[in-house]
Amino acid sequence: MDTQLLPINIDNIGSFVFEDPDRYFLGNWTLRISETGLDAANLRQAVEQLQTSNLPVAFPTETVYGLGADATRNAAITGIYRAKQRPADNPLIVHVCSLNQLRRLLMPSLGSPGKSANDILQDPIPAIYHALISRFWPGPLTVLLPLPKPSPLAPAVTGSLSTFGVRMPSSRLALALIHLANVPIAAPSANASTRPSPTTATHVLHDLGGRIEIIVDGGPCTVGVESTVVDGLVDPPVILRPGGVSIEMLRQCPGWENVVVGYNDGVETSTPRAPGMKYKHYSPKARVILAQGSLSLKAIAGYIASAEKVGLAKTRTWLDEDLVVPGEPVLQGFSRQGRSSAFTISRAEAIGLHNSSNGGASEQSQKPLGAENCTDTIQVLSADLGTDAASVAQNMFSVLRELDLLEVDIIFVEAIDEAEGDAAAAVMNRLRKAAELQVQV
Repeated sequence: MDTQLLPINIDNIGSFVFEDPDRYFLGNWTLRISETGLDAANLRQAVEQLQTSNLPVAFPTETVYGLGADATRNAAITGIYRAKQRPADNPLIVHVCSLNQLRRLLMPSLGSPGKSANDILQDPIPAIYHALISRFWPGPLTVLLPLPKPSPLAPAVTGSLSTFGVRMPSSRLALALIHLANVPIAAPSANASTRPSPTTATHVLHDLGGRIEIIVDGGPCTVGVESTVVDGLVDPPVILRPGGVSIEMLRQCPGWENVVVGYNDGVETSTPRAPGMKYKHYSPKARVILAQGSLSLKAIAGYIASAEKVGLAKTRTWLDEDLVVPGEPVLQGFSRQGRSSAFTISRAEAIGLHNSSNGGASEQSQKPLGAENCTDTIQVLSADLGTDAASVAQNMFSVLRELDLLEVDIIFVEAIDEAEGDAAAAVMNRLRKAAELQVQV
């Protein structure tokens, strides 16, 4: 199967018309799509695929790239699981383009002739969510809602749960796609299952090329981590997954003052209530070590002595120069391009430091397994994630993928302080799920 990249500049597809400009996308709106132009033609092609095919379409949101299909057709949803090789009990998030579309989903009779959202005597959206929707939609917040009976959603969307997650993305391209398709779109991240989430169309192509036909290329995502998932159907409300909306922001909304954390950073063993809870996620092929503390060659020598290539993902305090061999003035073979750098370390020096930290035993007795067949040097490939939580969130999946493509054997990631807020908590949640090991250096 050939996979097409369809570039779309949202500013060239036509014009958005809002019935109430103050309510923006929360009110009634429409899209006057251009009759000519490549961007509009590419958008129409993606919409037609969503409406008529059982193959999913990859598209950008503000968080990460999603892999979307008509949430009302089970055959189309099965295509998502097949392309991602995703476990069938891992529920999907539904994406809508308007509150009226969500209300029609919750109350299917609104789709009957002569019925409209104005005929609702009681809003089917639970009142606990009204303040959140007013403040955070469109945006990176997913809310759990009761599954209507009968449900227009395909059974494969919910993973046999009695609830479903839904959000309204803030990406205008995503909203235009959903609006023109005229159906709610179920969409997990557009990566192969367990791999780092994609933040560019190239990431999607690397994982899913040959498995899907269309990738809408709208440029890089701005947030970089998936949406926050909350459940307001229980008391107190809970956060099921940290993301782009922080607990502090949630607590400023009426009814959410006592919201609690309902997730852990490990792998759940029970039926997941939200995506990203049960299975290992966000992992590159390389071994990932999440490290707290100061970087030094002695601290990591035992981990890297048998490696050919080592990756460093740095945030605030780590420096390449922290790995200078004792007694040497500079890093050997150092080069830098943009946010990335490269240099080499003497394997003998690394083994010597490893030995000294293990009681000074002979080199041969303490030589790490496999090191005797390695080259004389260890190549280090280093990348800066950023110094604030938002930058780290935006860059971490991309850097993990870049280091993986460079075929590093092991990646050390510098932890950040999650006490800074939910942006930092979301980053650390994803990194803990990606890491094979957490260490203090």
